[in-house]
Amino acid sequence: MEKINSRIIKSLELKRESIMNEETIFGKILKGEIPCDKIHSDSLCIAFRDIQPQAPVHILIIPRKPITSLKEAKDEDIDLLGHLLIISKKVAIQEGLDNWRTVINTGEESGQTVFHLHLHVIGGRPLKWPPG
Repeated sequence: MEKINSRIIKSLELKRESIMNEETIFGKILKGEIPCDKIHSDSLCIAFRDIQPQAPVHILIIPRKPITSLKEAKDEDIDLLGHLLIISKKVAIQEGLDNWRTVINTGEESGQTVFHLHLHVIGGRPLKWPPG
């Protein structure tokens, strides 16, 4: 009985995570319902310019797999997470950056406003530390 309950709970959690991500602006971008200034696309992710940039270069990288935040990432996502970091390097270099910051906000209090895992690549000006 305990195995059945845990399978039901896991199924409901996966369904909730999928619904949450499909309803975000990023889910709509991935489905092609909202246009974006795309600079990279592959089978695992897309990268595009942020519509509210915080620096001269501000790129968002989102996985095609719906993951709410880094907190919800699973061990099985290790290759995907590594891929996102490598893509962040590639787009930063493609944009002519020698120095940049890669940010992943996790949770509302950290500044996450879209609940679909995403990386920010920010550069093109001196960045202060510590951030916000």
